[in-house]
Amino acid sequence: MAKALTTETSDVRDNIVAVGQRIMAGKGFSAVGLNEILATAGVPKGSFYHYFGSKDAFGEALLAKYFEDYLAEMDVTLRQPDKTPAQRLVAYFDQWRANQSFEDCQGKCLAVKLGAEVADLSEPMRLTLKQGTAGIVARLAEAIEQGVAEGSLKAEGSAAQAAASLYQLWLGASIMVKIVRDTAPFDAAMATTQQLLHMPC
Repeated sequence: MAKALTTETSDVRDNIVAVGQRIMAGKGFSAVGLNEILATAGVPKGSFYHYFGSKDAFGEALLAKYFEDYLAEMDVTLRQPDKTPAQRLVAYFDQWRANQSFEDCQGKCLAVKLGAEVADLSEPMRLTLKQGTAGIVARLAEAIEQGVAEGSLKAEGSAAQAAASLYQLWLGASIMVKIVRDTAPFDAAMATTQQLLHMPC
């Protein structure tokens, strides 16, 4: 019985987080009230604080879940056995382009949407963002190291430096895509990625 209650509690909590991801990816963190999230999730407002101590704690949990899922998907993409490390990186950035659209991203572009906003609002959320993005950069660095060792790409300087530069490049491109309402910044980011890693176009 206790196990069933624990599962139910976990399911309700996960549903609130998933709904929050979708709504906040479109509107931002500050612009979304708890009432909207809970009404959409079908959860009574009074029970919210049973799962989260505050809206900031909810935001922290939301970002932690986002990065957990994101990094798991990234691991699958960067470990495809039938592709070279360079091809895996291209596949990853192709997925980035598909997910970080200026149109409805359904919660898949949460770091881009909330990054600058919540970093100034909440130290726990900023640290969750920092940890999550560090995980992304570390995986990119590992893929670059594998590509250099295998010969499908080259990197100027360390793999860690190249990975950080690429992540910052694509993060900036994602913001510009939203500003110009056009995917040209992604084209430029991919061209620069291929140049930095000496990959065939």
